[in-house]
Amino acid sequence: MNPLTRATAAGGALLAAAALLAAGPAQAAPGAARGGDYLFLTVTRGESRSGGTLLLCDPPRGHARAAEACAGLAAVDGDITRLAPAANALCPMVYAPVTARALGRWHGRPVDYRETFANSCQLSARTGPVFALDG
Repeated sequence: MNPLTRATAAGGALLAAAALLAAGPAQAAPGAARGGDYLFLTVTRGESRSGGTLLLCDPPRGHARAAEACAGLAAVDGDITRLAPAANALCPMVYAPVTARALGRWHGRPVDYRETFANSCQLSARTGPVFALDG
């Protein structure tokens, strides 16, 4: 097993465990009929990988700006590529790449999003609170 395969397997196992934890005890959680909305979010800066955050959206939790992130995702039906860019964002022309990744489910559909931005300002301007993992 190469490192990428191990990382992918570990990420899948983490998502499965998170889904089980989010489900809680035998009682059905609100939104359980549709499977709940959750995304495991990571931001990688250059070669360094940071930890991730599990965003749960029914009710919003697990993320410093969960309510804002869930509202933004709800407006685009979970399609991160359709998030509206910030209207007046001015970002420096500094190349310091960051890669945003989201894995999970939205309204029962799988989400697997990955995009690299020139710098963290552009990431923030493009995705708003969704990848604001630093609080």
